[in-house]
Amino acid sequence: MISDTRALAGDLALAVVRLTRHLRGRRSNSRVSLTQLSAMATLRQEGPMTPGALAARERVQPPSMTRVIASLHEMGIVDRTPHPTDGRQVIVALSEAGYEQLAEEDEAREVWLTERLEHLDPGSLETLRGAVRIFTELVADDKGHPSA
Repeated sequence: MISDTRALAGDLALAVVRLTRHLRGRRSNSRVSLTQLSAMATLRQEGPMTPGALAARERVQPPSMTRVIASLHEMGIVDRTPHPTDGRQVIVALSEAGYEQLAEEDEAREVWLTERLEHLDPGSLETLRGAVRIFTELVADDKGHPSA
């Protein structure tokens, strides 16, 4: 017999996959990939950083992040500036176009989800607020930063 916790884990994973599928469907005309979007969101949340630090936050290998940054830079979504103390490094930051792209992505997802949430009763909404806090804690990395 599967434990209650294991059954909850399976149910939760399936619900998250289904929710993710719905949210992805809201971004069908996006010009950025989900990997790029995640890197952009990290830069918005944590501010400018080196490519190595961004790779660590995103839990990807540095060469992969280098490709992500290069593609975002080509689109004008991120800016690269020299590191102030290490000439071998650059600092990556969201450009104005990057902030605008993230705002469009947020809007597309939030409109759909807001419409769905408006049909819930106050108790269910409060339960979801608690669940968001729990999800955030579950996916936090060792340093307390939410992972992407």
